[in-house]
Amino acid sequence: MIPINAKSMPTAFRMRRLWLLALGLLSGCATFQPRPISPAGSLAAYESRSLADPGLGKFLAANRVAVPGRGQPWDLKALTLAAFYYQPSLAYARAQLLAAQAARITARERPNPSLSLTPAHDSGVPGVSSPWIVPVAIDWPIQTAGRRGDRMAEARHLAAAARWDLEGTVWGVRSRLRSALLDLFTARQTESLLARQVSALRSVLNLLEGQFRAGVVSSYDVTRARIALDNATLARQAQQGRIREARIALASAIGVPISALRGVHPSFAGFKQFPRDLTRPAVRQQALLGRSDVRAALAQYAASQSALKLEVARQWPNIALGPGYAWNSQLAGDREWQLGLSLTLPVLNQNQGPIAEARARRRVAAAQFLGVQSAAVAQIDGALAAYRSTLGQVRTAESLLGNLRRQLKSIRAQVNAGELQPLDLANAEVAFFAGAQNRLAARIAAQQALGALQDAVQSPLTLRPSLLQSAQNTPHSTRP
Repeated sequence: MIPINAKSMPTAFRMRRLWLLALGLLSGCATFQPRPISPAGSLAAYESRSLADPGLGKFLAANRVAVPGRGQPWDLKALTLAAFYYQPSLAYARAQLLAAQAARITARERPNPSLSLTPAHDSGVPGVSSPWIVPVAIDWPIQTAGRRGDRMAEARHLAAAARWDLEGTVWGVRSRLRSALLDLFTARQTESLLARQVSALRSVLNLLEGQFRAGVVSSYDVTRARIALDNATLARQAQQGRIREARIALASAIGVPISALRGVHPSFAGFKQFPRDLTRPAVRQQALLGRSDVRAALAQYAASQSALKLEVARQWPNIALGPGYAWNSQLAGDREWQLGLSLTLPVLNQNQGPIAEARARRRVAAAQFLGVQSAAVAQIDGALAAYRSTLGQVRTAESLLGNLRRQLKSIRAQVNAGELQPLDLANAEVAFFAGAQNRLAARIAAQQALGALQDAVQSPLTLRPSLLQSAQNTPHSTRP
């Protein structure tokens, strides 16, 4: 504590100096800026989103992808970048990462010293110019046992976990987009095959009705053909509805309204390929060690370690230094140096409760890591088995369709030669289109299994690190 003599410095001047000092300290403080959210405004902004947005074009160009022109197809890569630019779930994950990074600033801050003013009035001392004395007390806290470093380590690990969570969100956005695009491809291809099957069944019905009028077949055969035609027609109508639903789901996966897909032609070329590069043992091993959820759980465990270390350090009390200088010329002219020292005595508890809680949280984090890693093993192995199985089904379906194609060609030749009837050819066409639907179903199942495998291994063979990094750091801002 430093009492300052009123005789040595006028009171008004002294108070003015203190106010200027306080204002100087506060001049560097942050100020609050309100950013209200308008539901109507945010809805209007969402409805105005477009794949022709200049900002999206710059984002695509930065990732070395040309913006598709009018009438040109948008492939999976271009649509994925559009989703990285617009998807709200990514904006939320980025905000979570920013919050975790801001916590690192809090963790490394040192406690501020405190300043207290206790003006005193002494009118009993004769012969002084002013009876006022303004003692100044400074309290300087000192943290012990390295707890600031422990705090910083915990915040650093939590920020790393948030970054891995963001990477997992990126993979989720890509997975959802690919699934929606595959659903649209499935609906369109199925509707096209059903349209050709309906045409073949109509030919069968027309031929049977002619034979019925000639007395060659019974009404039962005609009715059965009508039922088959009606079932195929209903199935085709259902697929037409699924096409519209799939387009809406695709727009939602990108993060744009359905109007943004007007005039946009998605490319389905990638769904004709069945790569095997993700089935290598090295890819599996890399995934089990480097998947985003595994790395995030590991970072959470490291944070729990630092938190426990911090609670152990808190057994030792902090120290508060309060040096001072006392001078009172009004009485005997005494001068006295003072060194104040205060600390909390750990006599009633030694922080046992928080230490026990932190130790329990570390056990929870360890169990969570083991659970995440074991779930990753099961997911990867299951996806590998499913993909290999569906590839076998694709080969069988391709072989079956090849046989049906040869059969159809043979029957067509025999009909042209007059050896078989047109009804035989119509029935062969119906069988061929049924086989084509079976092959399509096998291909779609294999593509779904491939998507699940890509999600499970999260390999750079599927999503390049540069693309992953750009999805985490840039794009469309939703900050209010």
